[in-house]
Amino acid sequence: MAGKLYLIPTVIADDTQHLVIPPQVKNILPGVKHFLAEDVRTARRFLGSLKLHPSIEELTIQVLNKETSVSDLPDLMKPLTTGFDLGIVSESGCPGVADPGALAVAYAHAHNFQVVPLVGPSSILLALMASGLNGQQFAFNGYLPVDAKEASKRIQELERESKVKNQTQIFIETPYRNNAVFNHLLKNLHPTTRLTIALDVTGKNETVATKTVTAWKIYPIEWPKAPAVFLFLA
Repeated sequence: MAGKLYLIPTVIADDTQHLVIPPQVKNILPGVKHFLAEDVRTARRFLGSLKLHPSIEELTIQVLNKETSVSDLPDLMKPLTTGFDLGIVSESGCPGVADPGALAVAYAHAHNFQVVPLVGPSSILLALMASGLNGQQFAFNGYLPVDAKEASKRIQELERESKVKNQTQIFIETPYRNNAVFNHLLKNLHPTTRLTIALDVTGKNETVATKTVTAWKIYPIEWPKAPAVFLFLA
């Protein structure tokens, strides 16, 4: 009998596992001994913090990241073929959402392995919930281009699409670029466009605020280097 592929959510803010990881995950994890993760060290730290396995050393954790190729998957997914359950642990939040875990999930579907998504925190969905923007029509766009000219062009394209479709546009950025992205948005968005900044979601310094671009410009803000989600609706 084949094993199941479990998609295991992790924390999106430090030291919040006792608050955001639900009982369902904690009930299933003790039976899973094989894992795929972007970073073995952080996966071990997370699993160890839950105190659900007698020994973290007994677990097998292999790397599944953006460098993983399709040809690597048969070996990585081998526990499923031998009857063992396999868990994908994201570096932050939910596997398969802005995360390379989707590669393994696609393989599992192609080879008729059961895929079981487990409930947990997603900064993208939590930010959308708290934004007050359109939750019926929305698009996640990953990262903006780093080049300033390309970023400006992309922001303007997304704003036109937002206006035509009444669609909330969502994207993320590495923490050290929060202020650069924020300034790009203020420079390129229409004054009446509503912009949400969701910073350190579920963490101690959680901040979620929605204002028009005009209102944001009145009081300039220097954002800290913390995980952020950016959303806007034209």
